[in-house]
Amino acid sequence: MVKSVPRITLYVRPWCGNVMRVKLWLDQRGIPYTEIDISRDAAAARHVEELNGGHQSTPTILFDGVHVATEPSTEELERLFG
Repeated sequence: MVKSVPRITLYVRPWCGNVMRVKLWLDQRGIPYTEIDISRDAAAARHVEELNGGHQSTPTILFDGVHVATEPSTEELERLFG
C-alpha cells in the first residue's frame, strides 16, 4: 500500500524567524508545500486568526486543509512528518 503524502499549506510572514526555520527544515527534507504570505493576503490572515484564537501566528501548517500545527518546534515537525 502506498502512503499518500498530504498537501501541505504553510501560512507565513517572510520576516518571521520561526517561518525561516520551518521552511529550511522542510526544504532540507525535500518536503513540498504551498506558501501563503499573510502579510499580503488579508483573507489568509483572517483564516490564520480563526485557527489560532485571534492571533496571526506563523508559521501555521495545514495538511489537506486541516490545521495540524502552529509555530512547531523541530521535535514537533519530526513527529508530524515522521
